[in-house]
Amino acid sequence: MEGSLANKIIAVTGATSGIGLAVAEALVEQGAWVIGIGRSTERCQQAERKLRTLNPLADPAYLVADLALQSQVRSLAARIRELLASRGTTSLDGLVNNAGTYTYWLTYTPEGFETQWAVNHLAAFLLTHELLALLEAARAGRVVTVSSGSHYGMRLNWEDIQLRRHYNGLRAYGQTKLANVLFTLELNQRRAPSSSLRAFAADPGLVNTEIGLKGTPALVRWIWKRRRAGGISPQETAKGIVYLLSEPSIQDSTEVYWKHCVPKPASQYARDRQAASRLWTLSEQMCGIHTEQ
Repeated sequence: MEGSLANKIIAVTGATSGIGLAVAEALVEQGAWVIGIGRSTERCQQAERKLRTLNPLADPAYLVADLALQSQVRSLAARIRELLASRGTTSLDGLVNNAGTYTYWLTYTPEGFETQWAVNHLAAFLLTHELLALLEAARAGRVVTVSSGSHYGMRLNWEDIQLRRHYNGLRAYGQTKLANVLFTLELNQRRAPSSSLRAFAADPGLVNTEIGLKGTPALVRWIWKRRRAGGISPQETAKGIVYLLSEPSIQDSTEVYWKHCVPKPASQYARDRQAASRLWTLSEQMCGIHTEQ
């Protein structure tokens, strides 16, 4: 809705390129205050300058963090709280968990987690947990986590959730995108009855980005370049994400999975409440979160 984002405060991860940058651009054009998160200081500075040119009245703030590291996710959340406090507020209107990665080879973060699992799922889970009080304090807080159609046909391998024994990059990616939907399902289930917070998982469709080009063999890069050529632009898919952040008519919607402003059935497994609850508990353990029983 035109103007519905004016003066709203939205944090966007992976906001220096691709879908994340396109979302940030759309938000500032509609008058939102964007807190962008990126891994590179230089790219954060470039993105911030670009947003200021789109809307001279915008005052975006970019924070640098490597979301592969839980220590940096926690320090990022602390900086966001400090930033909001400096603006005289203790609420956050929206969080877009967009940052994602693809690794063809099995790689580990310095904290010992498989990289895709750490970035694509655990980072989103932990950052949302750390910012939950701010999101709950907003009049109609929204959490949008970017999933993918890659979740279809996937099941979580509970005995080897990070696929350490038999790693396959595409399967690992699909598992994280499945985890995004299950996390969203459980977040809605666990919120307080009086809460106005709503969580949605966004299917961006096939988007022309560089995610499949980083650190992959030449054949894989060639295949991805051909495949992504048929994809839509990041700006096009950003429209659906901005819709989930701002549309009043979906405030009470029970639909979890959306594609281009339209609800879509997630896979049967992604709608399994038992699996969602089990994943939540496992994610808390992996993030060192201790909750009251």
